Amino acid sequence: MYSLTYKRADSVEEARRLFQGASDAAYLSGGHTLLPTMKQRLAAHDVLIDLTRIGSMKGISVEGDRVRIGGGMTHAEVAASSEVQRAIPSLAALAGSIGDAQVRHRGTLGGSIANDDPAADYPAAALALAATITTDSREIAADDFFTALYETALEESEIVTAVSFAIPEAAGYAKFRNPASRYPMAGVFVARHRDGSVRVAVTGAGNEGVFRWTAAETALAGDFSANALEGLSVDPEMMMGDIHGSAEYRANLVAVMARRALANLGSAEAII
Repeated sequence: MYSLTYKRADSVEEARRLFQGASDAAYLSGGHTLLPTMKQRLAAHDVLIDLTRIGSMKGISVEGDRVRIGGGMTHAEVAASSEVQRAIPSLAALAGSIGDAQVRHRGTLGGSIANDDPAADYPAAALALAATITTDSREIAADDFFTALYETALEESEIVTAVSFAIPEAAGYAKFRNPASRYPMAGVFVARHRDGSVRVAVTGAGNEGVFRWTAAETALAGDFSANALEGLSVDPEMMMGDIHGSAEYRANLVAVMARRALANLGSAEAII
């Protein structure tokens, strides 16, 4: 039998106090990475601090050329948001494609970003949309935030309170789902920004987690269409391989999903 204490915080400040007062605490939001890890005894936290009732981590707003989304917003709330649908329809589509209805109504943006699960969708959007991750103590550019599989630049007790995404000129997302888990075996988010730059981010396939596909960015900067990607491929050495698919298979999936992402430009419909 393992003892466990559950606590619910009403503010970010209270959550930090509870965390610092425990010997081995963890923050709980959606729990889709944390709880399976604990069930498998890969982690054994003695205190879970629930962040889901913190009002300051809610809300969605358009601020100039960026969309700011509270870290406590669920995937379903992001997908249904008229602000997100108007400003970045592909981000709404991404949120609406995550897992199933139960996952979307429980999982949160902040939890997904903070855990940097290699099969998560949001990290690709964060990189491609030049996001800024706001915590209770600082702001971190997405390029500096994701460091390795399940690893980020977050300090031990730091909380993701909001994420601000740049509104692109055009963007699209596509993924190939594992037929059993529904997690992406490869997902690609493509964005052309208002300054003419292009960012392409890949999730679900890289052996070091989410990454930017710079060769595709260079190609698309000159011709923002699927034609620019003809003959372009990802090095299989960069890809993960497992029982679901080899590294070579995933490398091919990345190229295919990149072309499908371009076909999905501006779509707010859930990606199938």
